[in-house]
Amino acid sequence: MAKSFALQKKNNLSKIDCSRKGSIDAPILSLCQYINSQEQYFTTSSCSGRITIFKDAESDGVKKKGCRWLFTTHELVHLEDTIAPLEEITGNAVFKFEPFVMHIQCRELHDAQTIHAVSVASGFRNSGITVNRKGKIIAAIRSTQCLEVPLSNNGELLVSKEYIDYIIGIANQKMSENLTRIQRLFENLQEANLKSSGSHI
Repeated sequence: MAKSFALQKKNNLSKIDCSRKGSIDAPILSLCQYINSQEQYFTTSSCSGRITIFKDAESDGVKKKGCRWLFTTHELVHLEDTIAPLEEITGNAVFKFEPFVMHIQCRELHDAQTIHAVSVASGFRNSGITVNRKGKIIAAIRSTQCLEVPLSNNGELLVSKEYIDYIIGIANQKMSENLTRIQRLFENLQEANLKSSGSHI
């Protein structure tokens, strides 16, 4: 089992990053590197949290086409950052904040339970553990800080710039808290691993 996990970890970490961005988000780079340096874990997917404006999926009469990002950032946003994307709206645009999410494959169930306990204690109360039929154990770190607001309908802006500035303020508050929780998670996980190492001495 240990040899199988080590091989899966090696294969996974050697793969090209197939995410749309193509790299680990800067706010969680150190966290990912730390987790992947531990024998009992490796990350399979992650996002540090993001604020986006996207054009919603359109129907071609048969099925919906994929959405198109007009603006995206993993940092705090200002009203002026959204001006150009809003001028390009031709369909149904949506403003969205998505919090940090990470999936971690764990060697043993008790390793996943450690991740879960640390995640919940750090504020990620929507976290969980899944075990598939082949015994693959995944710890998912999630929270419930989402925000999603429609901005336009068929190219017509539905809200004022003052309102957009207001929801940007809410999203920035959520992003700031999100980044604080990520740092707390990093510190709590390091502490938990230190305690675990000490218990085996």
